[in-house]
Amino acid sequence: QVQLVESGGGLVQAGGSLRLSCAASGRSLSGYVMAWFRQAPGKERNWIASIKRNGVTTNYADSVKCRITISRDNARNTVYLQMNSLSPEDAAIYYCAAGDTITVFYTRPRDFRTWGQGTQVTVSS
Repeated sequence: QVQLVESGGGLVQAGGSLRLSCAASGRSLSGYVMAWFRQAPGKERNWIASIKRNGVTTNYADSVKCRITISRDNARNTVYLQMNSLSPEDAAIYYCAAGDTITVFYTRPRDFRTWGQGTQVTVSS
C-alpha cells in the first residue's frame, strides 16, 4: 500500500502562488492515477485535478483549471500542484489521493483508495 504525505501549504497573499507536493512511499506512484482535492471548513471535499499514470493526460475542475497545474515525477515518486492567482476562496486543506483502478475522469472521493493527511493553504486578502 502506498503512503502519501503532502507539503508546501502555508499562508500566502491574494494573487500569490504556491506549489504543493505529495510524496509517496511504500510503492511506486507509477501505477496510480493521482489527484488533488480540497476541503474548506464546513464544506465537502472537492476534486480539483487529476493526472494519468504516464503524466501526459490531465483533468481539471472548471473552477480552477486556468490557475492550476498538476504534474508528476514518477522517478521522484512525487506529484505536484502549482497554484497561481490565489484568492481567499482557495483557502482549504489540500489532499492528494491515489487511485489504482480508475481513469483521470473519476472525481469522487470514494473513487480514490489512498489519501494523504492534507496540507493547509491560507490566503490573506
